[in-house]
Amino acid sequence: MSHLQEKAKVKQLIKDLTNRASDNFPNWFKQGTNQYAEHDRFLGIRVPEIRQIIKPYEDLSLGSIEQLLQSIFNEIRQAALFILVRQYQTVTIDTSKKKIFNFYKKNFKYINNWNLVDSSAHLIVGAYLFDKEKTILYQWAEDKNLWKRRIAIVATWYFIRQGSVQDTLHIARLLFKDGEDLLHKATGWMLREVGKRYPSKLEEFLKQYHLSMPRVMVRYAIEHFPESKRKKYLLKAI
Repeated sequence: MSHLQEKAKVKQLIKDLTNRASDNFPNWFKQGTNQYAEHDRFLGIRVPEIRQIIKPYEDLSLGSIEQLLQSIFNEIRQAALFILVRQYQTVTIDTSKKKIFNFYKKNFKYINNWNLVDSSAHLIVGAYLFDKEKTILYQWAEDKNLWKRRIAIVATWYFIRQGSVQDTLHIARLLFKDGEDLLHKATGWMLREVGKRYPSKLEEFLKQYHLSMPRVMVRYAIEHFPESKRKKYLLKAI
């Protein structure tokens, strides 16, 4: 499509999204002073609605997606990421996948809330790095940027789904001393995903490290354990 057509399409997508704004404010984001979502603004659109709205716009260029990512509104940035994920999943040439992966890295600063990370990191970063060198994930796990650290652990969800859990376990250990509750929760969540597929590997990991893990991380990891076993871990009796 021409530049003018593309520009009009972006404008229409933004209009379609803002027209669906509501008072369904997502109160599970911490927007207080000096809290992680202080920077963010919300339109009050639910995820299924966003996924439905973007369907006619999945052919937008990376330039237009970048424009959407620069929005002050969380849901518009999420729409951009949903489109990007869809494009990644539909291209078959590895150079095209690499281009999207590099675009994602370039735009880290706009992937700046947990819902944005959690809906894209495993599907782009994890999918791209699965059969490649993963040193970059370990670097991000120790980066000063909270969202890079969350991307590092959530990206391994793709690996888990493919039957590989070692990177999840190694990166989890790097995050034991992380000061952010959001990282404790994300890491515990990924450990729980390990346990869904490989219960014995999660148990082995927990028996070795649960005394060193933040309590929230343990709590998330053992969420699907029998109540009696959960209590033992939470009481540090194992």
